[in-house]
Amino acid sequence: MKHVDIYTDGACRGNPGPGGWGAILVYAGREKELSGGEPHTTNNRMELCGVIAALSALKEPCEVTLTTDSKYVSDAVINGWAKGWRARGWKKADKSPALNPDLWEQLLQLLDQHQVTFVWVKGHAGHPYNERCDQLATSFADTFPAPQKTVEMPAEVQTSLDI
Repeated sequence: MKHVDIYTDGACRGNPGPGGWGAILVYAGREKELSGGEPHTTNNRMELCGVIAALSALKEPCEVTLTTDSKYVSDAVINGWAKGWRARGWKKADKSPALNPDLWEQLLQLLDQHQVTFVWVKGHAGHPYNERCDQLATSFADTFPAPQKTVEMPAEVQTSLDI
């Protein structure tokens, strides 16, 4: 079985807001960079999308060391929480709904295809691949227009302006 090192990160400008993800696959001394995003999303969704995209890029079952700065992703897999959420109909142990079940389902299916070991690293701490993934993610997030914030004027201000 081939061994692939994967590094991923997600980013969101606002949460929710425009988001991006970045991934780097390293195999036999070669690197492949991937990135994508959505105009209105959350950081956690982008973290998951980076992992899903990277694992989906593999053409055959592989042994993978996947490095991420997302405790949301790494803890949910390492501690078995995501499998538990699925077993309970996408409910957490406290009966509240698990977030992002569509993405978790995709990820769990991919984890059944590959032998994946998750490694957590602190974000923005100088890890070269994590920093590059962050650049890929934030660059993609920045391709979307900034969300427009609407501000409601109090009725007395609207009246005084004859609007």
